Amino acid sequence: MKVLSILPRRLLAAATAALYMLGFSTAGADAPCPPDGDFGECKVLIEINASDGDIGFHFLMDGDNLMRAAIYDPGHRKIFYDAAKGPLRRQFLTETFAESAEPLCWPDPDADEDDLENIVTLEEFVDRWRTGTYHFIGISPGWELSYGRTDLSFALPAAPDDIEFDVSTGVLSWAAGDDLGNCAERVDEDADVPNLADVINLLDMDPADVPIAKFEAVFEPDVEDDDPRKGLKYTVRVPPTQTEVTIPADYIASLGDDTPVKVEVGAIGMDDNATFTEEDGICVNENLGCE
Repeated sequence: MKVLSILPRRLLAAATAALYMLGFSTAGADAPCPPDGDFGECKVLIEINASDGDIGFHFLMDGDNLMRAAIYDPGHRKIFYDAAKGPLRRQFLTETFAESAEPLCWPDPDADEDDLENIVTLEEFVDRWRTGTYHFIGISPGWELSYGRTDLSFALPAAPDDIEFDVSTGVLSWAAGDDLGNCAERVDEDADVPNLADVINLLDMDPADVPIAKFEAVFEPDVEDDDPRKGLKYTVRVPPTQTEVTIPADYIASLGDDTPVKVEVGAIGMDDNATFTEEDGICVNENLGCE
């Protein structure tokens, strides 16, 4: 039983080795996953919440009838492995999305002690991850191999700024920002101000200069998990030239009286890296007032 339990991993390793020997010469190996790879979609990206001050690594793969899948970083180190088992092995995998934990990137004075003990500064995050090409490998029935690749960069777009919501018109507006919010706050022991220049020098380019591909706006009730309004989000993506959206009146009305809401506006760069800014304390359909 022990041999059988480790055999799939050995076969995966052998298949992976074969791909490396062939220079990843499977179909679509000369192009990223979208649009010409064996995977329908694959991506790796960095996401920052500039308001909370946290940072994480996200990835997505979308393939056909996968039994196993793995991701390798530019140094050919395996960073993710997944296998379908039991009934899922007969049903197969297709889309897999996951994200790392998102530890604080700065010493938030309001954070719990446990969170403060696990801070990952921007410097530490950049040192932990490698930029360059990430390789996606999948195995389907008959040991058919799928391959795709996509790149990770440290081109992190600046966080949106000046977020406002007009409850009378339903218009949500914002402005392009020029930094990474709390994740840019690196304070030297002997300095009274954040050493922002040192942080910027770690990245591929100044966040203020990173081209924005699109903005994403998320409008959602800021309620407890057991509240039936939880998760009733309105999400929209707009071109980088557009810095306001109108939240549909019928959606807002459906939330009921005295609903506290929060909004997130994210700047999404050309490499899919994203930086979000949050704004809360908004009350819609106000009657008695939000708690």
